[in-house]
Amino acid sequence: MAAGAIKEMNGLRVEKIFRASKILQKGSPCFGSFKEVRFFLIAVALFSFLDAETDYPVHPDSKVKPGVPQGKITRHELQSEIYPGTLRQWYLYVPAQYDGTKEAAVMVFQDGHAYVGPQGSFVANVVMDNLIASGDMPMAVGIFVNPGLFTEKIEGRQTWNTLKNKRNRATEYDVLSPKYAEFLEKEILPAVGKKVKITKDPKRRAICGSSSGGICAFTAAWERPDLFHKVISHIGSFTNIKGGHVYPALVRKEEKRDLRIFLQDGSGDLDNQFGNWWLANLQMEKALKFRNYDFKFVGGDGGHNGKHGGAIFPETLKWIWRDWGEQ
Repeated sequence: MAAGAIKEMNGLRVEKIFRASKILQKGSPCFGSFKEVRFFLIAVALFSFLDAETDYPVHPDSKVKPGVPQGKITRHELQSEIYPGTLRQWYLYVPAQYDGTKEAAVMVFQDGHAYVGPQGSFVANVVMDNLIASGDMPMAVGIFVNPGLFTEKIEGRQTWNTLKNKRNRATEYDVLSPKYAEFLEKEILPAVGKKVKITKDPKRRAICGSSSGGICAFTAAWERPDLFHKVISHIGSFTNIKGGHVYPALVRKEEKRDLRIFLQDGSGDLDNQFGNWWLANLQMEKALKFRNYDFKFVGGDGGHNGKHGGAIFPETLKWIWRDWGEQ
């Protein structure tokens, strides 16, 4: 949905809420009569309806299709030296078409558990199965990396709730530094390279993330465009968690990088002491447009979740890889 359409839609919401508030004002403060209670309940229902985000449908390419070869997913663990004391799980998706004769393109995902597998909003491995088979993206491996945990052992599958008080996520994802890109370059990518042949061409590498993982993806490519050319950010935290609010200014003033960038956010995203996510992403959109970057921004009315980003994820990958056959 275009930003202009969303502004118009939000204007209509404000007008309707104002009308509803007038209805409430006609009643007594204690809502003593049946009519007043009825008006109150109608208004509450109206507010709930207006605040509800779009029910985004599941994209056909996010569903398993008969006859489409399915890649293999394996889970691994890594103890980091660049982030000492941390242990993390990561997943490797290898497409069925990989036979070892050609280097695979690369897609790296932050908060990997949220992107991989049969459940969740993104089901990235299913989408990659379908788009590789249709030729809408190259034969690529998916590297799904979780943030580090200060622990010696991880029980079961690492998720959002695993050892929350021992996470190194904000330090890895929200700090404006080349350190995380170095971690990928020196620890994750070599570990993958021991299992499959992967390209070193940044134009055949993409990095993706959601929330703090989104700004992390942008930072990795911003700091190291020699490693990653393509960036996908869902509900990216371009706010002042650890200084990310300065990115629009940096994009406007610093040397232009050779990057292709996709941004997604919703008008119902977070608004707290760190900033307003929707406004921050709009600032990023304007800065990227000002510098004539190869970028696309898709706005919706959603909140801080993966519903919208997941619904458009197949189209996002088609856009980000649109000219892969020419590279």
